[in-house]
Formats: sequence, structure tokens, C-alpha cells
Amino acid sequence: MDKGYIHVYTGNGKGKTTAAFGLALRALCAGKKVFIGQFVKGMEYSELKIVDYFKNVEIHQFGRGCFIRNQPSKEDYEAARLGLGKSKEAMLSNQYDVIVLDEINIALFFGLVTLEEVLDLIKLKPEKTELILTGRYAPKEIIECADLVTEMKEVKHYYTKGVMARKGIEY
Repeated sequence: MDKGYIHVYTGNGKGKTTAAFGLALRALCAGKKVFIGQFVKGMEYSELKIVDYFKNVEIHQFGRGCFIRNQPSKEDYEAARLGLGKSKEAMLSNQYDVIVLDEINIALFFGLVTLEEVLDLIKLKPEKTELILTGRYAPKEIIECADLVTEMKEVKHYYTKGVMARKGIEY
């Protein structure tokens, strides 16, 4: 990797985390080292098993096991702050080729971390590091500093027909 870029996967459609993990999988298969920090998430998602298949990946969850529905709790703030610190440390260690901040935009939306903190992290990105930020509601400031922005747009979704989340597909 000569130069690393900043990717943002946002929008109300399905596939933001899936796109980030697809890129991570591609990097892992190319012998790259990957750090994944999942913000707000704390449940047992199938993608956590990636460490069983690849030795050059580290994944951490910075959530409490439930998604925020109303007001964030003190624990939500603490988990996000810990996550941002750990992710920044991993990025600045220069040990990883790819850093994924999954659902960081949701953490921003709920005010668990500040825009300034995330923009500061982005500014510190080592030149060769690929940085991926996912989640709905990406602020315009994040979009402006990104090199690649993909907005997932929901056109049709089977949830509207009552299909519940399925293991291996949605989680």
C-alpha cells in the first residue's frame, strides 16, 4: 500500500458494516493487518469469528450488548471513549494497514464522542493506513475529509414484510 485513503460508508440502507468487512477480508487475504473497532455494538455478531480464521486481525466491541434506543447511558459514553482511545492507539502504532471504525457515525450521532475527537483522529492517520468509518448520519465534516464516500440507500427491505434479522446475514 503506497498511500492509504479514508472511506465512509453511510446512509439508511443495509450493507455499511458488510462493505467494511468485505474490504477487511480482502486486505487480510492480501496479507495485510487489520484492526476493527465496533462502536455501539456489544452483541455476539457472526463477524466476530473472523479472528478464528485470520491471525492478522484484531477486533474489539465498544458497546454494551444492546443498541441505544433512547438516551445513552453513562456506560455507553465510557465504552465509546475507551473505543476511540484504543482505535487511535492502534492506528498510531503503525502495526495495522487497515483500521475500521464500525458505527463511529452512530457514536457521533448520539454524542458518545465528539466530532472534534474523530476529526483529530482522522488528521493523525498515518499516510499508508486505510481508514474506514461506517454508520448512518455521517456528518458533512467527515464526508468532506473522506476520499471515498458510499451512501447506502434503502430502496426495498424485507424487514417491511416482517422478516427478522437472520444469523449470518444481518448479524
